[in-house]
Amino acid sequence: METKLPDEIQVSKDGPIRTVTLNRPEQLNATNAALHRGIAEVWRWLAEDPEARVVILTGAGSAFSAGGDFGFMVQLQQDAAFREQTMAEARTILLDMIRFPLPVIAAVNGPAVGLGCSLALSCDLVLLSDRAHLADPHLNVGLVAGDGGAALWPLYTSLLRAKEFIFTGERIAPELAVQLGLANRVVPHEQLMPEATKLAQKLARLPQKALRDTKRALNTHVEKAVAGPLEIAIQAEIASMASPEHAERVRKLISKSKGG
Repeated sequence: METKLPDEIQVSKDGPIRTVTLNRPEQLNATNAALHRGIAEVWRWLAEDPEARVVILTGAGSAFSAGGDFGFMVQLQQDAAFREQTMAEARTILLDMIRFPLPVIAAVNGPAVGLGCSLALSCDLVLLSDRAHLADPHLNVGLVAGDGGAALWPLYTSLLRAKEFIFTGERIAPELAVQLGLANRVVPHEQLMPEATKLAQKLARLPQKALRDTKRALNTHVEKAVAGPLEIAIQAEIASMASPEHAERVRKLISKSKGG
């Protein structure tokens, strides 16, 4: 494992369990360029760890991930090469998570928004804190839901419900997320990591080759289903990042965040 991951993503070891933590707690783990790159690299990095058997994905502090950092959004608007590079990383993130050989448990400790929501739903099992919620507000800021939402959500819930929540960007409370098929169960906040660890330990005790091959077979359904929609959505999101509508929405959000 020679790749040096950025500080914005941390990996800890506990026997055969690896915990990946999105590590920008003061920014609610909003994605910047370094965190995005780290998420794109960590799965191949972990796949080379011969002692790893299960991965837990969580966020530092009070959020899982609050979506995109405003500065990151502005950079994407202004730099065409950076847009292409970032969305190539977005494609890598989703496909590498689908193809990742080990089971991944999302321990969603707080809001999982935009890419954060896509990361959670790209895991194999999703545990939600009772303080968490899911949301994909891409459209609210003038973007196509390209980095996971449009491709993934219809696999887990009905197409009509996927459209409803992606079109509106509304928050999905933990209990509703389970009812919709977007999460496995809700856990009291203080018990989230203990429950995720208990589940990880249970998976780590299973016959590993059988578990990996079963995951690969199951995720073949996912990989085939997202192939067409993902590419269409990514190309459309790249175009939407340069739109005047998106620039204006982000400008208003930045102004609002500064009290303007």
